[in-house]
Amino acid sequence: MMKSATSFSRSGLSDWLVQRVSAVILAVYTVVLFGFIVCNPGMSYETWHGFMTNDAMRIFTLLALLSFVGHAWIGMWTVFTDYLTSRQMGPKADVLRLLAQVAMGIALFVVIVWGIQIIWGN
Repeated sequence: MMKSATSFSRSGLSDWLVQRVSAVILAVYTVVLFGFIVCNPGMSYETWHGFMTNDAMRIFTLLALLSFVGHAWIGMWTVFTDYLTSRQMGPKADVLRLLAQVAMGIALFVVIVWGIQIIWGN
């Protein structure tokens, strides 16, 4: 079996599975948030704060954040390798693809650090 070029997981099948599982987690998280908002019309800040600072919701939010980052990394890697190719753009495509992947990696790292600070901060 070939290793995946994304270096995010072991194979293309693993990347596919991460994409699907992360999509389900994000969908469930969205439904939970939407359901809470619908079930609490005229919600106060205290109600929202209590809901979001509950340890179970913090863990679920962290799981959703990590799912978002994994989903985004694999998706953007696929887009970069499909559309930033030497065949279409010439020899500079490899440098451009590398720069795009580094920029995406830095952006996702910032999202993780910032998200953790928001979720677990005071």
